[in-house]
Amino acid sequence: MAGTRQTLRHIAPSLVILAGMALAPLAAHAEDASKTGEIQATPAAHQRLSKTPGGTADHTKFEILQKEFKSGPEVTEACLSCHTEAAKQVHKSIHWTWDYTHPKTGQKLGKKNVINAFCGNVASNEPRCTSCHVGYGWTDNSFDFSSEKNVDCLACHDTTGQYVKWPTKAGHPLYTPLTTPDGKTHMPPDLTRIAQHVGMPGRANCGACHFNGGGGDAVKHGDLDSSLIHPTRALDVHMAEDGANFACSACHISDKHIWPGSRYNVHATDPAGTGKPGQRRDVATCESCHGTKPHKGTSLEAIKLNGHTDKVACQTCHIPEFARGGIATKTWWDWSTAGKLKDGKPYAEEDEKGRHTYLSIKGDFKWEENVTPYYAWFDGQVRYTSADETIDPTKIVEINKIEGKAGDPNSRIWPFKRMRGRQAYDAGTDHLVYNHVFGADDTAFWTNLDWPKAVAAGQKAVGREFSGKVGFVDTAMYWPITHMVAPKHDALKCGQCHAKDGRLANLAGFYMPGRDNFKWLDIAGYLIFGLTLAGIIIHSLLRLIMRKRKS
Repeated sequence: MAGTRQTLRHIAPSLVILAGMALAPLAAHAEDASKTGEIQATPAAHQRLSKTPGGTADHTKFEILQKEFKSGPEVTEACLSCHTEAAKQVHKSIHWTWDYTHPKTGQKLGKKNVINAFCGNVASNEPRCTSCHVGYGWTDNSFDFSSEKNVDCLACHDTTGQYVKWPTKAGHPLYTPLTTPDGKTHMPPDLTRIAQHVGMPGRANCGACHFNGGGGDAVKHGDLDSSLIHPTRALDVHMAEDGANFACSACHISDKHIWPGSRYNVHATDPAGTGKPGQRRDVATCESCHGTKPHKGTSLEAIKLNGHTDKVACQTCHIPEFARGGIATKTWWDWSTAGKLKDGKPYAEEDEKGRHTYLSIKGDFKWEENVTPYYAWFDGQVRYTSADETIDPTKIVEINKIEGKAGDPNSRIWPFKRMRGRQAYDAGTDHLVYNHVFGADDTAFWTNLDWPKAVAAGQKAVGREFSGKVGFVDTAMYWPITHMVAPKHDALKCGQCHAKDGRLANLAGFYMPGRDNFKWLDIAGYLIFGLTLAGIIIHSLLRLIMRKRKS
């Protein structure tokens, strides 16, 4: 690996990062930089909703916003001169802390704590990961979470579509022009103009991070990608501009900058339905708008469909596939193949649509569109596999275990994206590990392609020991599917589930007509059918006989 590192240093073009730091971890694939998303600006410049929400203030008239702003924190200081409590409120949100203690399991979760099946972890990789943090300057664990001026107001409130947080600057946008190895020169956003044109968050604001998690558009969730900026009604009836035209805040209703809704603690069912008149719902569920009997009418079909709501989540039938907007989602990521060279250099491979299927710094990928969800019983609770737990490397390790079971009144059959892959673990202790992939230092994997060094650095960053032995284990990670709701005529039909080879063929713990065989129940059914048929025949014969007698 020493020779490899020397080769990388020799061929690697340098890029400017904080205070002139070289972007060594990106140099390995600099010729493909604009496609990997590593040095391409997060596509926050998606068009906003066609109509910007109105307000009671014209920010272009505020004297404090007339000056030339040279940094994001300067803009924040100006904002706080009027909105005095905003930063304090943001400080209490999970968007700021990336820290969450589960109220039922007691697990310490949040982006900064958990291990995931994508780039692995935030710890030691902060300058890259925190490009999606609602703040400025989180480069390591010394970040001042009490600083008000480090809150990024523009990320959520820009209405121009021009505000872009640079992917490797720890949440900051560019402040000076930057030319990347692909020859493109990127200009800093006009912070003064943006500050004068702020408004309520739209889909593009939320999507700048939530659509691009995991390193690129549609990589992570599967039901959240840039196609939802201007979706067709066929893609999402709620967000379509010719449909309900919802912004994210229509369902995720803020309270003092706390935006509710979490994959850690989900509303798997909502027995309250529409609730009382005027009842506040911080997270709108299907039931809170459509009720617990959403299928209207007194027809046999409506009655039968409403009879499913105590067992089946609405999303299961009304989101038949995800990644339906023409953008593929990543479904396989194999880190064990990373580090290969071609002619002594890192290389990339692409499919016919220009999507990377291999990168030397990341390994192998698979992408899919129009994906049939994975179905599981779900009670809303998720339990993560932590670095403290001993794993069985001969089996698939579930990064986040979906809890719920048949017969539980709080559980429903839910759709999920099931992300598969292979990732590093400590082969000496059989524990999942934190790894250090991003950075200009010699221990970052994207710089040296050396797994033992990268894992040792990642473990050290979180205060954990490392045996020195790196192995790779098959993993699975689950993402609840709740966006991309299709029109009702595209909902699943009965036979798509009630069949031996249907969508729920592998979901155990309950009897489902059309799928399951129950010997004595089948015999009883056949017997009842036979007796009924015999009764009809006998009745018909008797009527014929009686008619002839009368004649």
